[in-house]
Amino acid sequence: MGDNNNEQKSNEQGAAPFAQTYFHGTRSDLKPGEFIEVGFNSNYGQRKSAKYIFLSATLDAAIWGAELAFGEERERIYLVEPTGPIEDDPDLTDKKFPGNPTKSYRSTQPFKIVGEVTNWQGHSPEQVRAMKDALAKLKEQGINSLNDE
Repeated sequence: MGDNNNEQKSNEQGAAPFAQTYFHGTRSDLKPGEFIEVGFNSNYGQRKSAKYIFLSATLDAAIWGAELAFGEERERIYLVEPTGPIEDDPDLTDKKFPGNPTKSYRSTQPFKIVGEVTNWQGHSPEQVRAMKDALAKLKEQGINSLNDE
């Protein structure tokens, strides 16, 4: 009869952990393996040297980031992994947006680009214009980003 004692061998090696991947919308032309870092002029607000860099767990928030970024380059959405701690973006987590529904975060540590989303649908030109108009109105009222402070 042999040595068959009905034992089943398992191929399970345990779950392999994956790093949480986030999105970053911009107009910068970057490549996988490169890093997005603080210290460059911000794409938003007062265009000061950025103290923070931003990422989101939702594609929609990253699309807004790309569409609202300054510049004439093509809008891009990168898949990024943070290299250090991240925190809620205070501009999107006040009383108007409890619980951070856009899953938007910021960090002072670099993000590593791990890929690019090349097939995505942007907002309508009317939606983008309305958002830009609303942001301009806030700026006129002296309401600036908390991230510019």
